Amino acid sequence: MKRAISLVDYASSDEERESPTNQSTAVEAPAANPRPPKKLKKLPALPEHLAPAAPADNPALHQGRRRTAPHVDGQFAAYVYVPLLVERRSKLYGLLLRVFQAAKMAVPSLHPIGLSSPEGEGSESPDRAGVELHISLTRPTYLRAHQRAEFKHAVRNAAKSTRKFSASFVTLAELTNDEHTRTFLTLEIGAGHDNLRALSDQLTPTLKAIRQKEFYEDPRFHASIAWALLHGAEARPVAAQHTSEPGNSLSSPPESTTTAPARDPSKCGGEDSFPTIPGFPESLVQQMRAEFARELAQVGVGTFEAEEVRVKIGKEVSRWRLQD
Repeated sequence: MKRAISLVDYASSDEERESPTNQSTAVEAPAANPRPPKKLKKLPALPEHLAPAAPADNPALHQGRRRTAPHVDGQFAAYVYVPLLVERRSKLYGLLLRVFQAAKMAVPSLHPIGLSSPEGEGSESPDRAGVELHISLTRPTYLRAHQRAEFKHAVRNAAKSTRKFSASFVTLAELTNDEHTRTFLTLEIGAGHDNLRALSDQLTPTLKAIRQKEFYEDPRFHASIAWALLHGAEARPVAAQHTSEPGNSLSSPPESTTTAPARDPSKCGGEDSFPTIPGFPESLVQQMRAEFARELAQVGVGTFEAEEVRVKIGKEVSRWRLQD
């Protein structure tokens, strides 16, 4: 009798690969109480002497003028203008001195822009060759760092598509800034107004694209030659628009102003006490026009050639010549 031979079944290699359940696997149980991640400690604040200082708004350093827009890191104030260099030996320069001196008799707190007053006062250090007047093509504008190149490109394109043109001043006017903190004695443009309007309009699409205000719907192109603080300028809070000189955003003054009387700085304490006015006397501009407007409009006095456009962004000034 033959003994039965028992065979032992061994799983094939294919079965081992296809049947992982044949092998025992160890599963680790999750930790009962996982530890929370360690909190990172905050870095200590920089000492005050190492922290960058924001520009101080000290009216005592700027003849009572205050910043009308808050300082923002990484933001640059900008404006576009047509420059005009008035040489000291020119007829226009002599006329501007006489205009300022006559206006200051009626408004003692009037400050010159670029010109030298009899007391040696000037809002800026005048160039020995003369004074540079600015005819603004935009309101004060605020750019982020990445917008500067785009804005300069728009100004360059406007200049390259515009030919040089003749322009002239025809009269004097009083205009105030948008915040009504200052009033200005200005020379208004007559001939050349349409050319300046065309230049300004070319910048409108870019201003809208970066969400900035375009120029005025009915602009009065001008050059400012003197300014004075208005009542309420010292106590007025920071406004949405920025006013710088040159490059003011200007509008016509109100017909009447009801405010407190001007304060005498000799009787008021504090470094921010400066004389203010409700506006120019009603008859002043009419007197200035009657005495000086005809001379201003003469050929060789108030006439000039517009040859260049500039943009000032922060402290940087870029310029492009108009086409011949």
